[in-house]
Amino acid sequence: MDGQATQSSLGKKIRNRRRAIDMTLQQVSERVGLSIGFLSQIERGMSTPSLSSLCNIAEALGTSIDTFVPASRQSGAVSRQGQREAFSIGDVRRTYELLGSRFPGAKLHPSLVRRPPGHMSEFMHNEGEDFVYVLEGSILLEVDGERHILNKGDSVHFQSHLPHRSATLGDETTLELWVRTQPFFPEDRDDGTDGKNSR
Repeated sequence: MDGQATQSSLGKKIRNRRRAIDMTLQQVSERVGLSIGFLSQIERGMSTPSLSSLCNIAEALGTSIDTFVPASRQSGAVSRQGQREAFSIGDVRRTYELLGSRFPGAKLHPSLVRRPPGHMSEFMHNEGEDFVYVLEGSILLEVDGERHILNKGDSVHFQSHLPHRSATLGDETTLELWVRTQPFFPEDRDDGTDGKNSR
């Protein structure tokens, strides 16, 4: 594992950043659509957010996920197996690999996600669209109250502003390809925003 943010260290960094810019949990909650209780659990090291939620939290706090987790970005157009740097958030068994390069105006932001049995994400929402393709294992994906069981080879494409969450099924680690249109890093935007605006 090349990059890891433990629950405790992640929570402290988020709390320190929030306090440094004089924001309340209520204000962060309103911007990212996560409950105050869940945000408090994150800050106290009792829970960890998904990568998407962490990106939203970072944006609300006027920074990028680099502030909280050592997420390696791909420098070129070609992504080679075995050469990408994976990172984790909280649970070292849940890993992410960012696949896309950061050229100006990029519209697609793909990642590989590995998750252990029993993992369930929080409800989240963000801008744009999400596409997920299951490479290994099975997951349950709930979008706007509609539940879908996705097995190896299945995919789904949905609008990301709809409340959604996912969970692994069975006793097998899953491997999922996620492609989203919202950048992982605020500076990836080409519309002149700096990541400090609420959505």
